[in-house]
Amino acid sequence: MDDLKQLAGQLIMIRLSGTELDADSAAFIRANRIRGACLFRQNMTDAVQLTRFTGALRDAMGPEALIALDQEGGAVVRSLWVPPPPSAMALGAADCPSLAHDVGAAVARAVKSMGFNWNFAPVLDLNNNPRNPVIAERSFGADPERATCIALAWMAGSESEGVACCVKHFPGHGDTHVDSHRDLPTVAKPLEELERFEFAPFRRAAAAQAPAMMTAHIVYPALDPDAPATMSRAILSGLLREQMAYQGVIITDGMDMHAIALRYEAGEAAVNALLAGADMVMAIGSRATQERTLDAIAQAIADGRLARADVEARLARLRALALAHPAGAIDYVTEDADRALMAAAWRRALSAYGQPQRPPPGSRLRLVARQDVVSDGVSEAGVPAERIAASLRSLYEVELVTFADADSFDWAALPQDGRITVLASTSRRRYGAHARTSWKPDLHLALWNPYQALDIAAPALMTYGFAPPALEAVNAWLAGEIEAEGVCPVPGF
Repeated sequence: MDDLKQLAGQLIMIRLSGTELDADSAAFIRANRIRGACLFRQNMTDAVQLTRFTGALRDAMGPEALIALDQEGGAVVRSLWVPPPPSAMALGAADCPSLAHDVGAAVARAVKSMGFNWNFAPVLDLNNNPRNPVIAERSFGADPERATCIALAWMAGSESEGVACCVKHFPGHGDTHVDSHRDLPTVAKPLEELERFEFAPFRRAAAAQAPAMMTAHIVYPALDPDAPATMSRAILSGLLREQMAYQGVIITDGMDMHAIALRYEAGEAAVNALLAGADMVMAIGSRATQERTLDAIAQAIADGRLARADVEARLARLRALALAHPAGAIDYVTEDADRALMAAAWRRALSAYGQPQRPPPGSRLRLVARQDVVSDGVSEAGVPAERIAASLRSLYEVELVTFADADSFDWAALPQDGRITVLASTSRRRYGAHARTSWKPDLHLALWNPYQALDIAAPALMTYGFAPPALEAVNAWLAGEIEAEGVCPVPGF
């Protein structure tokens, strides 16, 4: 059975704890011939440490290692010290394929310098649901043609620098009210509508033979009334492999997400995904979960449910992906140029809503912002209120007022003392009825989810993210150095 577990090991991607590859984990990887690992923010402290970690992983996994991370841009980045890329929707607002290509290439250079060869980006979901709790600014927009054009340019940029992309989340996570990290969404649209919108970007990516695609933990009743896409043969084999003629790698989203983990045993879920047509299962739970996953896959090979020929075909696709994009750190010689590129991209994305007016230089401002924005498990933590205040103080005299709960904060209690009131929105979550009906800022800085600009009856400036160069772009606009020339790429603006 050990040889079958070694076959199974090549079909899973694992998550690791800590900031170094410990001896026990290295032995587990070698014993089971595991070739894939995904690293997260908690695995990273700085470039030296991270490069050492990925180097140790490559040594343990061998030349066919697939070492991955989520470095999408905007709020979804794992390595925080490299030049911060704008979010997908920021690039959609700039609407320049050549800029998207250059940003994708710069992202690839940064992650490759730290030893990664696989980036789980770009997002191809069309954000055609303003209430989507998990996609929003991670999408390039709502129009299938423009969003796909920008996304594929980003992908081509990454490929030009030798880092494999993984477009996601097939066949579309844009029109959901539920985050699949929390529960199992359903997209109950007729097939014709899915073809026109959700499927369109992925069909183009399949035609372009994107290196890899990640599955969505979502039920699409028009295609399969029971199984989420990750476990649906009709979707992964029928739609993607056969109808779209896709030949690249199919990897699942994290199988620890509640959409799957609360409904299926880990080993059963992994086997179901492989039977549906996935090439690699993201088994990023505990070691015990990974062991159960390996055992279940090995047993499915042993009893013939997973045919040996099909397993070999999966291994060939994974091998080709790894050999075409070899892991291994390189010198990062373009960091300064890439940092300038990212700053310029953030500026080009800056968008106005409702004719915002610049407060005169030296004005007395009252900044209202959430006091603490923690990570939601997908994105990094939002920008602290004090950091925004410090940024604005280079231009104005700023008093900071923070709130813990938007649903109870009393806007009417703010002093009527002549200060210009500026609201800074620093989370992805949309505002509720209380804020929508009672908050009256003079200027709204929507620093994360642009849809929040629709929630508050005030002119707004939208950045699509809160990285330092986004705040610098806001200051440049406030100082009259630039105009807000981006165009928000979703309806309603």
